[in-house]
Amino acid sequence: MKITDVRCVEYTGVVEAPGGVFLDRLRRPTDVYPEFRASGPQAFVEVAPDRFEVSSILLHVDTDEGWTGTVTQLSPEQAFTIQRVLRPLLLGQDPMASERIWDVLYRSAIHGRKGTGMVALSAVDCALWDIRGQALGVPAHVLLGGPTRERIPAYVSTLGESLDPLDVARRTRELVAEGFRGLKWFPRWGPEDGAAGVDAIVELVGTVRDAAGHGVEIMLDAWSSWDVPFTVDVARATAGLGLRWIEEPLPADQLAGYRMLRRRLPPDVQVVGGEHEYTRWGFAELVAADVLDLYQPDPHWAGGISETMKILAVVGAAGGQAVPHGQSLQCNAAVSFAASPALVPQMEYLSRLMPLYQHVLAAPILPVDGAVDCPTAPGLGMALDLDKVVRSRALPD
Repeated sequence: MKITDVRCVEYTGVVEAPGGVFLDRLRRPTDVYPEFRASGPQAFVEVAPDRFEVSSILLHVDTDEGWTGTVTQLSPEQAFTIQRVLRPLLLGQDPMASERIWDVLYRSAIHGRKGTGMVALSAVDCALWDIRGQALGVPAHVLLGGPTRERIPAYVSTLGESLDPLDVARRTRELVAEGFRGLKWFPRWGPEDGAAGVDAIVELVGTVRDAAGHGVEIMLDAWSSWDVPFTVDVARATAGLGLRWIEEPLPADQLAGYRMLRRRLPPDVQVVGGEHEYTRWGFAELVAADVLDLYQPDPHWAGGISETMKILAVVGAAGGQAVPHGQSLQCNAAVSFAASPALVPQMEYLSRLMPLYQHVLAAPILPVDGAVDCPTAPGLGMALDLDKVVRSRALPD
């Protein structure tokens, strides 16, 4: 079997989103500057009441035996890198030889070992696992050694939800009723807000706790946008509310700051991260630094499914745990259902992003009763439903 084409296609469809696709946005590292803080959530064209037009860029890797590997949700920068840099290296190659292809792409991109270059490589690797599973007639997790279980509990990330206290309470009750036992929220406040920002986060966590009751975990994601003093203040101020973890409070490169946090945070509040780290070598450094309580490699970013399995081996050898970041449910399911429950105890589901990222798929992955069922479709289960597509175009133009 040979790779005959590598295509990036933008598909546009329509999703139903009562009240809007995104009601608020996550905090960003640039929010330290006032002019950036003023921006609101991403806007979408409303084509009918509560129906919005959304677009996603998908990667298709075609073969001479009719199999096409597909991965969803690329950025325009990824698509450009794949088409202009990686495609010439892929044409004519055997898609079953994913380890060889990964090594060739990695060695060819001396300036692409992190960031956009590695994210582009990751998409290609995931698409090759989709091909392999289809060609052999089994889900990708079977080729990786799974399944290790029939269902995996999922926590829900509320990125894009309104942070108004009434909305927070209502949405929390809805998600708990759907079976989720862990809720992650994305506060907009940070160090420049001072004590008022800490108070607002305490109100957010308290509102979630009151609405969720006991037995439901609460997590916060700062998206690399806080500093050490603010993180410590939040952890201490939320004491007694059962906050499980604070995610990515500092930029990924500030290992010294993370060491300081491990010394200063209350013992019941975990520090987690790793979604913006790459490859087995990056995670080996994280593990050696011992600055995180939980690791969150993203198969769609950190090097693909192949590399994430190596990352999990590094984490597991150190006695750690991982919950892969949720950019792609299909890729996450592949690695998670091939991993021990002791190593990967749960998955992440982004309640507003996942419907967008899967809007053109024939069989999107949807949690049931707060858990993800073991996939059964060959490969990654990325078959498209073209009836959902309003228009499409090849990239780059």
